[in-house]
Amino acid sequence: MSGTDYKFFGWIAKDKNAIGNMTWGEYQPKTWTEDDVDIKITHCGICASDLHTLRSGWGATDYPAVVGHEIVGTVVRVGKNVKSLKAGDRVGVGAQSGSCLNCEYCHQGKEPYCNGGQIGTYNGRWKDNSKSYGGYADYARVPAHFAFAIPEGVPSEVAAPLMCGGATLYSPLKQLEAGPGKRIGIVGIGGLGHFGLLFAKALGADPVAISHSHGKEEDAKKMGAVQFIATADEGYEKKSRRTLDGIVCTINDEKALEESLPKFATLLKPGGKIILVGLPERPLEGFKITPLVMNNVFIGGSAIAGSKEIPEMLKLVDKVALKAWVVLRPMEDANKAVVDMEDGKARYRYVLVNQKNGGKL
Repeated sequence: MSGTDYKFFGWIAKDKNAIGNMTWGEYQPKTWTEDDVDIKITHCGICASDLHTLRSGWGATDYPAVVGHEIVGTVVRVGKNVKSLKAGDRVGVGAQSGSCLNCEYCHQGKEPYCNGGQIGTYNGRWKDNSKSYGGYADYARVPAHFAFAIPEGVPSEVAAPLMCGGATLYSPLKQLEAGPGKRIGIVGIGGLGHFGLLFAKALGADPVAISHSHGKEEDAKKMGAVQFIATADEGYEKKSRRTLDGIVCTINDEKALEESLPKFATLLKPGGKIILVGLPERPLEGFKITPLVMNNVFIGGSAIAGSKEIPEMLKLVDKVALKAWVVLRPMEDANKAVVDMEDGKARYRYVLVNQKNGGKL
């Protein structure tokens, strides 16, 4: 297709007070190239990254911005160089939409760790200085390399939060070699953590839920947790000492991390790893490394998944009929939805539905 009969409208953030105050309007998408596709958006998950970006929590946001990087929709325009997709295909787009595609890490399908850096699906700049805009919108324009076909058996409302939230947990679980015989702790039972429990179970491991209180214990067990650890319980780290093979930590509260990471280290068997996927807005202070040294524990981080892991993840979801715990919200309700997300009301992932584009509530 050489032209379009549609325009790009979305929920625009104009300043750091944008949570609850986005305005619907038209914007200019990235400059079209023949490597791109345009997507008619039916669903977009709400991610904590959206909130950080809306309020400039991770540094100054390049306003105006349209957030949303858990996008699902239908391809409506295809560049001449694109061989992997065609008009009418249902696809998903995650947090990354650009990389050099030429370095060793891109060749390995590890585009999030590209030597040249990554371009985010929103709040990014392309080589020609045009901006990347996200999925709280009617349409999205992205390079086809970062748009992934959704298996027929995976509902769009499930696929959307997988594109960032699910992929962000799937990748570290693969790094921990989660599978039969492995006991994997998931810290923080929220939008990310609930995917950790679901995927650890789907991979054959024994998931252990780790949360501040017992409030989500019943839900966690329904998601597959074989054990629930409440960090508010005195002496929990001694009771469950050296019982875990690995931990994925999703929390991003600086104080909680400073206080809890040394205790989490004691939960691991020697040689175990803690992989952080939550990204605090401020540096950690006063972190004690003695428990890491004395228990031979490793701590590191993991970003989003790349082009090899995302299709693999989607195939697994289709195979086991994995169902994300989602609450559907109308696209028109985006302002209220992000406020509710900020207030911790999501159980466990909000998904915006663009009804005028065919999305179903």
